Amino acid sequence: MRSLFPVAIICVALAAPPASGAEVSGPAHIKDADTIEVRGSIFRLHGIDAPELDQSCLDAEGALYACGRDAVRELRGLIAERTVICEDRGPDSAYPKRRIGRCSVGGTDLHRWLVQNGWAVNFEPYAKGEFLADEEDARRGRLGIWKGCFVAPRDFRHWNNGKGKLLGPECPQDARGKLFPDVADMLSGCEIKGHYSRRAWPYKGIYHLPGCRSYRRTKAKRWFCSEEDAIAAGFRKAFTCDWH
Repeated sequence: MRSLFPVAIICVALAAPPASGAEVSGPAHIKDADTIEVRGSIFRLHGIDAPELDQSCLDAEGALYACGRDAVRELRGLIAERTVICEDRGPDSAYPKRRIGRCSVGGTDLHRWLVQNGWAVNFEPYAKGEFLADEEDARRGRLGIWKGCFVAPRDFRHWNNGKGKLLGPECPQDARGKLFPDVADMLSGCEIKGHYSRRAWPYKGIYHLPGCRSYRRTKAKRWFCSEEDAIAAGFRKAFTCDWH
């Protein structure tokens, strides 16, 4: 039956994403060491891969430290309150809400600086070898994550605990178990649990909010600060959560 009442149609104008090749400049919000937000646009830094925010590495003595947060701290120190300029290079094929960007601050290329200082690695096939020499210099100087043992951020994201290559000059026998823990320590301010599961396919895993019925019994492999972060990492919401 057709409604007898008039239907109001509301049109909302959505802000268009920046055009490929355009420049976006302004203060930056750092999501992780290779993902920043500038004036509402989220940019994945082209050609590099930095530790995930919740990723841990081993130092020269084999002790765990929060390398993902350390990388963010170092990048934040470089940027400070200065204006960041990002050249938009188009949408991120993996995450449609993100853009690929080439970003700098005060004439310093963020990508090269992160790799040179050991807080990111050359990321193929996207880099096409651009940062390999910088990565080698950081490795030789044992800078940043190269001071100890770590797994490539890509292997951490995909939880390649059996096949992920151990990198760095110092990798103790128990390194793999430490870098891929059965239960990860919670990050301050990041209460969302992520767990890898085959039944999550085609997603990588399932995330559980503190209010979900499954939250207490879930062993966290990953910790996320927001649902947006969990979704960007390829996780879906648990069916035991309230859906709105």
